[in-house]
Amino acid sequence: MNRLTIPTLLLPALVALALPAHAERIKDLAEVRGVRSNQLVGYGIVLGLNGTGDTDKMTFTTQSVVAMLARNNVRIPAAGLKLKNVAAVMITADLPPFARVGNNIDVTVSSIGDAKSLVGGTLVAAPLKAHDGQIYAMAQGALSVGGFSVDAKGGGGQVKNHPTVARIPDGAIIEREVALDLAAGEKITLQLDAADFTTAARMTKVVNMNLGGNYARALDSGTVDVQIPPPYVGRLVEFIALVERLEVTPDSVARVIVNERTGTIIMGQDVRIAPVAVAHGNLTVSVRVNNQAVPAAPLTPGTGQTVRNTDVEVTEEKRNLIVVEGGASLADIVQGLNRLGASPRDLITILQAIKRAGALRADVEVM
Repeated sequence: MNRLTIPTLLLPALVALALPAHAERIKDLAEVRGVRSNQLVGYGIVLGLNGTGDTDKMTFTTQSVVAMLARNNVRIPAAGLKLKNVAAVMITADLPPFARVGNNIDVTVSSIGDAKSLVGGTLVAAPLKAHDGQIYAMAQGALSVGGFSVDAKGGGGQVKNHPTVARIPDGAIIEREVALDLAAGEKITLQLDAADFTTAARMTKVVNMNLGGNYARALDSGTVDVQIPPPYVGRLVEFIALVERLEVTPDSVARVIVNERTGTIIMGQDVRIAPVAVAHGNLTVSVRVNNQAVPAAPLTPGTGQTVRNTDVEVTEEKRNLIVVEGGASLADIVQGLNRLGASPRDLITILQAIKRAGALRADVEVM
């Protein structure tokens, strides 16, 4: 029986240790409530495709083209209309906070029909709406596709990346603004990206120390209210910039992230192990077949025969039982198991078993 001590070996590449937490800016830990982007979505058609557009089965594409031509005083029947260079698409974009009329934003264009590629296409002017049904931007422009699709006669062909999804940098112009007036309030609310009571308490203490009073108050693990001091009334932008620069040391729950597909383990520094014994061994079964030809007996009729000889060998790898002392870190555990010759898959299985035994003081998340 071996007793696990802290070895001097380095951890293998399959294990990543989270570095000790350092002070970070509030700007990187929380956001000001109300300062957020809004999602926009719209429907449109892409023209100019080189025979890679929607087929006749996509009737909504044909109807969209007929409606577009009708708005331009061109009347044609939809029956029998074949348009291989047109594709119906959905357009998505994010409207950033404080965006003003006339600003440009990027848009993503995705095919919703059976078009093979959007390479070379141009999006016709299409309105982008928010969840309230109002139009906030207009999108139009040439598509930028990071892939291609090539068909070969008789089958085959080649496709790279996603040729049915494209981007238009600065492809939409903002036509309506989202009302957001931060100066109207008497306080700001900080929303933590990762809710944690300790982090919220530390953030409250740091803000109060730097403002010289009890201006901040933690409402819960993810929300901190900050009253605007009298010197900063009417100077909200400067006040938010001041608060964002303050540094706080965040806290987190001890957690182990396991990716069984790649054999990767990521763990935090606060992970600890209770006293536990670990045994690891592999059972190998080898089967060998040896075919031997046996000739017929002398002076007897008949032919020779083939005799099949099968040898079965069972080998069990000898491993020692490891006793882990209480308080050992997960890094020590992994290093000790590596000395036993455990593979990445075995490490993951052993860690899950230690968690099931109640000796791993951390949350285990399997990806």
